[in-house]
Amino acid sequence: MFPYLSDLTNYLFGFSFSFPLPMFGFMVALAFIAANLLFVKEMKRKEADGLLSPSTIKVMKGEKAKMSDLITNGLFGFLLGYKVLGLLLNYSEVIRDLPGYILSAQGQVLGGIAGAALLAFLKYREAEKQRLPEPKEVEETVRPFQHVSTMTFIAAIGGILGAKLFDAVEDLDRLAADPMGVIFSASGLSIYGGLIVGGGSVVYYAYKKKLKLAHVVDACAPGLMLAYGIGRIGCQLAGDGDWGMPNTMPMPEALSFLPEWMWSFDYFGNVNGVDLGAPGRPVLVDGFMYEGNAWPTPFYETIMAFIIFGILWTLRKRLKAAGALFSVYLILNGIERFFIEKIRINDKYELFGMQATQAEIIAVLLVVAGAFGVYYAYHKHKKLLN
Repeated sequence: MFPYLSDLTNYLFGFSFSFPLPMFGFMVALAFIAANLLFVKEMKRKEADGLLSPSTIKVMKGEKAKMSDLITNGLFGFLLGYKVLGLLLNYSEVIRDLPGYILSAQGQVLGGIAGAALLAFLKYREAEKQRLPEPKEVEETVRPFQHVSTMTFIAAIGGILGAKLFDAVEDLDRLAADPMGVIFSASGLSIYGGLIVGGGSVVYYAYKKKLKLAHVVDACAPGLMLAYGIGRIGCQLAGDGDWGMPNTMPMPEALSFLPEWMWSFDYFGNVNGVDLGAPGRPVLVDGFMYEGNAWPTPFYETIMAFIIFGILWTLRKRLKAAGALFSVYLILNGIERFFIEKIRINDKYELFGMQATQAEIIAVLLVVAGAFGVYYAYHKHKKLLN
């Protein structure tokens, strides 16, 4: 396994580096970059097709630095300096658990003060350079794609918060036993929590900016699915605990040309340090007996996500009804997650006399919402044509 990026570079190229960049975090960063690029591309296309329009905003030019801006920059500088100086002074200790350090309250106050002063001063100096004897109000044109960077940032923050929230709710006993440990842990993320909270935050931002929501969500749908697939690559490479149930079945003869790990994988050396046993040495993990034979579910999800991305990318110009592409995304996303849950390990809830995981429940709701969305989108599109 490759818990850190340096492990992968050492395996592929024979060299390593001491900075412990988590593999999963690295892949998530790549996922956001890919989603951002596709989102920008689609927003530009929709503007060119006349589906989205630029807006005009009034801004004041030449004002002195606002106190709110100085405070915001100072707070960000304090957080940055607090963590960076703490990292430099305690490097050998911090590198053992960099994600845990980032999410913890550890740091150096002197670094925070220096960072706050520096970033506040830079903001002040920037404002002074542009300051005019008489500030004036001017109009600026904002094109739809120029909102993407802000929406990506909002999605990242909202996604992390939502992922932690849904993961905590999924295991209330663990949350009650160690609330601070669960909240500030670098592990434990719910994909659907990130999607719902992060996506909802982006929709709210687009609504406030008076963008046509149906076209905005259509524009981001292919990138969302591609990002999901890239993120699952990080899960597979790092072995972050998203593996499936024990797979004791022999590999079918029809698939014998594939590597064995695509059918059953032991995740030896995973980032969580979990031992899944080996043949003849069974180990009990999460209520299941493993002998180094877990279903590699992150790998399967990566393949399915890339296939769904290809479908969405092909359909993006063919589905003319606004909102239809995003609705198809919801349907395919829900179907994929519902079936992969059958071989994953998650807590089950009692619902209408049946047992289902949180992800299965949400997956069904996504399919229903997507089906209604397709119907509504084409019903509305038909009325517009008439």
